[in-house]
Amino acid sequence: MQMTNVVLSAPEAVESPGSVADLLTEAAAVAGGRPAVSDGGGTHTYAELDAISRTAANWLRRNGITRGDRVLLRLGNTREFVALLYGAFRAGAVVVPINPTMRQYHLAQVVADAEPVLVVAAGTDTAAAASTRGTAATLVPAETVLAGAEGADEPFAEVGPDDLALLIYTSGSTSAPKGVVCPHGRVRFAAAAIAARLGYRADDVVLTASPLSFDYGLYQVFLSALARAELRVADAEDPVALMATLRASRATVVPIVPSLADMLTRLARRGAPPVDVRLFTNTGAALTAPTTAGLRAAFPNAGVVPMYGITECKRVCILDADGDLAKPGSVGPALPGTRVLILDSDGAELPVGEVGEIVAEGPHVMAGYWRAPELTAQRFRTDPETGAARLFTGDYGRLDADGHLYFAGRRDDQFKRHGTRMSAIEIEAAAVDVPGVGAAALLPPDGTRDMVLVVTGAVEPEAVLSGLAERLERAKVPPVCAVRDRLPLTPNGKTDKKALLSDWEGAANGD
Repeated sequence: MQMTNVVLSAPEAVESPGSVADLLTEAAAVAGGRPAVSDGGGTHTYAELDAISRTAANWLRRNGITRGDRVLLRLGNTREFVALLYGAFRAGAVVVPINPTMRQYHLAQVVADAEPVLVVAAGTDTAAAASTRGTAATLVPAETVLAGAEGADEPFAEVGPDDLALLIYTSGSTSAPKGVVCPHGRVRFAAAAIAARLGYRADDVVLTASPLSFDYGLYQVFLSALARAELRVADAEDPVALMATLRASRATVVPIVPSLADMLTRLARRGAPPVDVRLFTNTGAALTAPTTAGLRAAFPNAGVVPMYGITECKRVCILDADGDLAKPGSVGPALPGTRVLILDSDGAELPVGEVGEIVAEGPHVMAGYWRAPELTAQRFRTDPETGAARLFTGDYGRLDADGHLYFAGRRDDQFKRHGTRMSAIEIEAAAVDVPGVGAAALLPPDGTRDMVLVVTGAVEPEAVLSGLAERLERAKVPPVCAVRDRLPLTPNGKTDKKALLSDWEGAANGD
């Protein structure tokens, strides 16, 4: 019986003992005059970014920030965020990156959990001010830290691979935000392994509209530094401006989620085809076949790279550019130096082709959840034979004989109906295949409510359900379909099913 033990290694994916800030130090030493990061206000070269981050580190050290202190950064996609990120690393701080769109309710939970010594935000951030009131955290405007401190420079903190670099807060379907503990060594390993697979180049302009507080956007900072490429940060809130930025910056690499891909495809049809983009990467939610085809038509020189990842280990698998043409539905093989397994409910490996829980193993597995030992014990375990770190993702998939992963759905997407096990992602994919459907989201059955399908597009609900009946078994066809102008999105560009459920329940109750 062929099992799913697939090991892929590469010399590039070697854990480094240094700080994540060393990525900037190394880039500035060899590419100081090259653009490092740009936004709507200007550009910093690697030498300039290095100097500004050192100024910020000096301010932090002179104002009492020591190794292991948490520093919460609540800024948008700006050059200032990148400089403060590296500056905090150099001061030995643990960075807690938070999206400025996070509401005060959840922000207060994060502040209470992380207990930051310092919160750095825009001076007009009233939510940050309210969330720090009554805590030991000090709120400081970003410009104050970047202005530096008088007096002799303070020495940078010495950090090792096990020292914490980041607390990245994520939220589950029902729980409060939880912090993923990310040590320097594991962050650097993950970045190097991803870089080895994606192959960013020194002449690339990497345009990211994903929030830098979200690990997909945040790691673009590290990947760009490894390649000595230019990172162009932007905001997806203004689609027309983003497309203009893509053209004006001559962006060559664009990380996307499905909603952003659809938007760029529509806008790219206005005017000459953008020919500079050579690579789209995708994670967070899978691109549908129509979306991928639309990208290739609108961006004639661009390859599309499907990926699968989870904040708790950053990335699991990456497919070669346009590898989906030969392996439709695949998200690629494991990262260099890591392993992906498919396990059953008893923890036994499953044969090739069988669906089970996706388990990632290797030095990219982070160190658990902040102050949540029970949850950490559930998700973060060790190989009973080798002691290697393992992450039980809670997602389901299968491997083929070549070690390529095929994502089948998340634990919350798996359910039984009429005695048949199914997944929301399977039904959503079939719905998008129905002519006229632009996007689809399924609300799984819950209590007395049966499953509900919500779609966008110029289509009638009856036509969608009829099309699904031609594509799926009867038990998998929802009894109800609703058509909306758009699907609500989270700040990270994923479908916001909580908001969708609230909208549906409100409509059902006549609100």
